[in-house]
Amino acid sequence: MGKLKMTAQVVSQECIATDVYSLVLKAYEIAKQAAAGQFVSVYTKDGSKMLPRPISLCGIDKESGTIRLVYRVVGFGTTEFSKLKTGDTIDILGPLGNGFDKQDKKAILIGGGIGIPPMLQLAKELSCEKTIVLGYRDEIFLNEEFEPYGNVYMSSEDGMHGVKGNVIDAIKKYGIDGDMIYACGPMPMLRGIKAYAAENGIICQISMEEKMACGVGACLACVCQTKDIDEHSQVHNKRICKEGPVFYAEEVEL
Repeated sequence: MGKLKMTAQVVSQECIATDVYSLVLKAYEIAKQAAAGQFVSVYTKDGSKMLPRPISLCGIDKESGTIRLVYRVVGFGTTEFSKLKTGDTIDILGPLGNGFDKQDKKAILIGGGIGIPPMLQLAKELSCEKTIVLGYRDEIFLNEEFEPYGNVYMSSEDGMHGVKGNVIDAIKKYGIDGDMIYACGPMPMLRGIKAYAAENGIICQISMEEKMACGVGACLACVCQTKDIDEHSQVHNKRICKEGPVFYAEEVEL
């Protein structure tokens, strides 16, 4: 059916960490099509703010027709979203982008910061053996929800939760191994993971966080440099919102 713009109803919303919110929306047609790694564009009610905010899918419940968005308040749009209450409505477009290419290989799932939420739905969808590594700056969230799906390890900058350092430090300290890496998080983290995967001969998929405008590949605001020539632009780039946000690590220059 493809992407759909619709008015979704708020089922619930709660604050799960400082400035981090979990929003559940009734969006049956989107939930029916969506998969781990995809995202939706969420529109504000302010007519002067034309561009939607892209938010990854943390949860997809096809039976109840709901999607879950876990996001951090960082500006006008997300501040508005954080005030939504049960019964309110919000316009969304989705599902957008390409999700993870799920393989039946022993997997390491890595999430950093607000890149953690999309890994939760992936953990639910993967049927293979999984180890989960979560990286935080300080305050933790969602970690307990990963526990039914695999062993969970953490890193934090202050060392209060898990290993002091980053996710690569945690992987090395605990001797975590796998045949496949799936990762989402800030660019410095993804660069480190790409290098680690290459050094150890591990297949790696990354979900790239990037500012987006149209969300459908028309404006070229979110291109990333790639090894191959893009059929749309005829240059060495790809649109994160359209060809991504998930890529095999060797496809993109970070």
